[in-house]
Amino acid sequence: MKNRTIQRVAVLGSGVMGSRIACHFANIGVQVLLLDIVPKELTENEKARSLSLESPQVRNRIVNDSLQFALKSKPSPVYHKKTSDLITTGNFEDDMSKIATCDWVIEVVVERLEIKKIIFDKVEKYRKPGTLITSNTSGIPIQWMNEGRSDDFKKHFCGTHFFNPPRYLRLLEIIPGPDTDPEIIKFLMHYGDLFLGKETVLCKDTPAFIANRIGVYSILSGMHTIETMGLSVNEVDKLTGPVLGRAKSATFRTMDVVGLDTIVNVANNLYAGLPKDESKEVFQLPKIVKELSDRKWLGDKTGQGYYKKTKDEKGKRLILELDLNSFEYKEKSKAKFDILDEVKDIENVKDRLPKLIHSKGKAGEFYRATFYDLFRYCSFRIPEISDELYKIDQAVCAGFGWEVGPFATWDLLGVKATVEKMEQAGHKPNAWVYEMLENGVDSFYSVINNTKHYYDIPTKSYKPVPGTEGLILLDNLRKTSKVWENAGATIFDYGEGILGVEFHTKMNSLGAEVIQGINTAINMAEENYRGLVIGNEGQNFSAGANLAMLFMYACEQEFDEVNMMIDQFQKTMMRARYSSIPVVVATSGMALGGGCELSLHSDALQAHAETYIGLVEFGVGLIPAGGGTKEMTLRVSDRTEPGDVELNALQAAFMNIATAKVATSAQEAYDMHIMRPSDRVTLNRKRLLADAKARAIELAEAGYTQPKQRQDVKVHGKAGMALFEAGITAMLYGNYISEHDAKIARKLSYVMNGGDLSQPTQVSEQYLLDLEREAFLSLSGEKKTLERIQSILFKRKPLRN
Repeated sequence: MKNRTIQRVAVLGSGVMGSRIACHFANIGVQVLLLDIVPKELTENEKARSLSLESPQVRNRIVNDSLQFALKSKPSPVYHKKTSDLITTGNFEDDMSKIATCDWVIEVVVERLEIKKIIFDKVEKYRKPGTLITSNTSGIPIQWMNEGRSDDFKKHFCGTHFFNPPRYLRLLEIIPGPDTDPEIIKFLMHYGDLFLGKETVLCKDTPAFIANRIGVYSILSGMHTIETMGLSVNEVDKLTGPVLGRAKSATFRTMDVVGLDTIVNVANNLYAGLPKDESKEVFQLPKIVKELSDRKWLGDKTGQGYYKKTKDEKGKRLILELDLNSFEYKEKSKAKFDILDEVKDIENVKDRLPKLIHSKGKAGEFYRATFYDLFRYCSFRIPEISDELYKIDQAVCAGFGWEVGPFATWDLLGVKATVEKMEQAGHKPNAWVYEMLENGVDSFYSVINNTKHYYDIPTKSYKPVPGTEGLILLDNLRKTSKVWENAGATIFDYGEGILGVEFHTKMNSLGAEVIQGINTAINMAEENYRGLVIGNEGQNFSAGANLAMLFMYACEQEFDEVNMMIDQFQKTMMRARYSSIPVVVATSGMALGGGCELSLHSDALQAHAETYIGLVEFGVGLIPAGGGTKEMTLRVSDRTEPGDVELNALQAAFMNIATAKVATSAQEAYDMHIMRPSDRVTLNRKRLLADAKARAIELAEAGYTQPKQRQDVKVHGKAGMALFEAGITAMLYGNYISEHDAKIARKLSYVMNGGDLSQPTQVSEQYLLDLEREAFLSLSGEKKTLERIQSILFKRKPLRN
């Protein structure tokens, strides 16, 4: 097969999915042609401007409006505002011939077979032979769309089902047609994984494929259970959100956001299309779904669903919840379950799940009813929707944002013991589960030689999970490669002379245990290894320093302790920067405050594309004092050339810190100079640690030399402070900032300008670190700073006082 590359993609259909799929291809640097239909009527605005239906701006109005709507949506579908420059728009009548220049054509039009066939007729007319053609259908069988097409079309055609929003949801289901060339499927599986950053799952051409089949069943099964148990909307969302390792929007809020009509359409189609499904009656809409559907209370798109936003008599925003008995709106009920209090300090969801499902009371009853039914249903879907059980876990986790899939959850509870409880509850699983247990196999997954294996039903043996070769998955290393551990960090031997340190505190905050772990790892690496990776598999790399400990010391006026904390933190950051071995930091999710400072002091940063990084200390009344202020000042000094307006660059760095700006992607982090040109981005989250390890090896083999601390950081003294003071005063007088904001800003200005120096001077890193620490100490004794910290810790809300 020829060496296939994707340089230009055509996306046919610019609706919610089409426009966002176009944006994600542009995210990875691919040129995109986005097409849609020509309007049939003029708008009032167009009439007023004396435009006609033949005017170019009218003919492309639908596609342009859709793209602009997508680009303005939150969260953004693009990594960077310039990404959209790679997207060219057009329409099906004037621009379809341009698909001849494209390597891949993706159809994303309305879910009606006759319309898709019309589009495919045009594709057949203009595409060049060998071009990939795929459909983003979520329900129409691929084989139906194959009918009447040419042999070359059918050979290069299959389903590629993205999940919305494509930038953020990791699943890409690949569904071959009856005539698809296996080499095409192999290419798409690889391309989706490596270039699009997706969990690519090979599916059978069955109704709703894998993720929606299981995910929608889980939702509707839960709805039937909710009806019988009399749980409230808010109670269910408390039970089914982050505590289970699932989205914050949980069950009912998710349905409001997605749109109840979407769930209803999928459910109705499944009920009609699954005559042999032993559980098809579950897809019959329960009253608490059907009633809202009949009333057209579809969620956010209609202004009300299971929740309704309104205002009280004082104009204060209120969120009401639906009473599932009366179908009237009321104040949100209090959701109080003892088990939720009991598990709130258990950070790892895999440790929480058994306690939740085995708990007493209404919560445990709800969990057992829904999980046992889900386990049973999944067991009966093999081999119908998948021959391999791991694909079900992969698809549901990546498509619905679950941290732990059904079979992995079943393993956590103990397969055999759970089967007995399922039988008692009337949820007897499929026969192959009993055969597995009779053969002495008591888990669906097993780690063998540091590689995750799944139970293969036909061969009755374990096989490696495909696609995990060469990856670093920490759960696979815990029994064999752990070399050190304390309460906050674990050090692993990654092999090939590279150590890795993982944090596992709450939100991966950087407390004393983590600092000890980093220093221990550097000591070990300098003595017996050739490199170190600092990274983890948590949702967030690190939310920053341990504010609770700082708050306690500051409230008790233990400022010697605060000083020691800052000093130790600074020394650890500098140790990471100036050790004798390369230190690579691997970030994903939030890397805030101290997490950002650790990244800034790495030899190399390997960032997942979805890294949200920034120095946010200003928001709690402080300045970065783990070397963050010093490092941003140093980077301005390094990148200014003779003739540059140096203070402009310094002021930009100052404003990023003073506004607690956070990059919303790794690409934005380059703009903020948090990421250097030499730092790299990983698109697929599961590849992050392996990429970081490869980077550490690369640095070591390039002849890594221990760097020396800098003595040549240029600062501007009084001249710089005078410029910054003018801006601070103007902001204060304009009521854009408070007096306390101004005080913090002046402290920040003092540090970044090197203090009260009479002229521009070169200073050492340690000089700036000392200024940082003094400013931090001073601010930590301020009443208003403590009020800000208290608000974050206890109310989870920022306070501007």
